[in-house]
Amino acid sequence: MTETAIFFKLPAAEGKGDELLAALGSLLPTVEEESGTLMYLLHRDDSDPDVVWVYERYTDADALAVHSSSDGIAALMGELGDLLGGAPMMVQATPAGGKGA
Repeated sequence: MTETAIFFKLPAAEGKGDELLAALGSLLPTVEEESGTLMYLLHRDDSDPDVVWVYERYTDADALAVHSSSDGIAALMGELGDLLGGAPMMVQATPAGGKGA
């Protein structure tokens, strides 16, 4: 199995950074139940409070697929439309070393 990771940059609509962060945080109970989800970390951009970065790490591509098709993700997608101020950026990567859980 090869671990996989996703980085997201999510630009909130002006003044909606807190709401976007809260919506993404609502997914925490879902990811806590996903055995293949190793990390789901939310970050507020220090230079722009209306930008949220998300780092996700999975045991493998199958675990990412389980997460992506969850009811929690479906509900979150319904909320994001009014909160986003631009197109999200996504990068998928293979962890290659470093320090971290």
